Amino acid sequence: MIRKTAPAAAPVRAITKEDVARAAGVSHITVSRVINTPEKVSPATRERVEAFISSMGYIPNMLAGGLASRRTRIVAAIVPTISHSIFAETVRGLSEQLSLQGYQLLLGQTNYSEEAETGLVEAFIGRRVDGLVLTGVQHSLRTRQRLKAAGIPVVETWDWSTQPIDMLVGFDNHAAGQAMGEYLVRKGYRRMAFVGGDDPRGLARFAGMRAALLAQGTPEPVHLVVPMGSFLQAGRETLGRLLALQPDIEAAFFSNDVMAAGAALECARRGIAVPQRMALAGFANLEIATEVLPALTTVQISAHQIGLTAAEMLLTRFDGQPVPQPVCDLGYCILERDSA
Repeated sequence: MIRKTAPAAAPVRAITKEDVARAAGVSHITVSRVINTPEKVSPATRERVEAFISSMGYIPNMLAGGLASRRTRIVAAIVPTISHSIFAETVRGLSEQLSLQGYQLLLGQTNYSEEAETGLVEAFIGRRVDGLVLTGVQHSLRTRQRLKAAGIPVVETWDWSTQPIDMLVGFDNHAAGQAMGEYLVRKGYRRMAFVGGDDPRGLARFAGMRAALLAQGTPEPVHLVVPMGSFLQAGRETLGRLLALQPDIEAAFFSNDVMAAGAALECARRGIAVPQRMALAGFANLEIATEVLPALTTVQISAHQIGLTAAEMLLTRFDGQPVPQPVCDLGYCILERDSA
């Protein structure tokens, strides 16, 4: 039997700017103005062109326009992890503020690796992003060289330095750890521990806590290092390690609220009274800090405001204006709750 084959379908052709211009009865330059500088087009013409753009499904090639104007209207943000909410509020603040001005946000994850950060920086610069938002102030020499050579606005976040690459918005992790150490000493705890990763920000929090305890004549805290990016399960497992290492431990300060919440759940499972037998404290004031029982004492930082401020800095620079405060310390505070 002879089978007849159906004729090949015609290739799908993307709708172009010229197609929209013909349909709307205007020049392709007018279409470009509607997309890029709508304030330069009369309201009636703008509405007609926008209607055809919508009905025809035309998607502007923003990269092509960006190459001509040296603008892509894209900002890239690089964070250590997207696996839980500790950096999510900062990303949300960035996205909210940038989108109001027509900018899109690209997101990269390093898994706490300097090498991965360098690769992402090079990839984003190669795609001609207008600006970069980084987490922390510790970067490889190669990353710093690439950023300096790129000549684009850069905002470092979630840390503190008097000599940033370009701009900075964050807080002092060492001072925050010291404040929590002082708080726990005032509460009468003596045998304490710090649990966190060996990333620069976590180590700074431990160093601050250690300094506070030693200044008060309190024994040096136990330091348990857990894999960076560890969260709820790590908190549960760490509690067992702490009790095995120092059975008379009285208080533990965790480098993020999720780990502290995991420890609180494990305490409940083992029948360990919090804070009567053991006090727990976290960092960041995430939503989970108020959902576990007892609610977590924590270091509150302005994660969402970090994102908003970083975006405002970038937008100011994109407009060719100087940033009034290129190094911005948003600070922190201790939120006292039932766990400590």
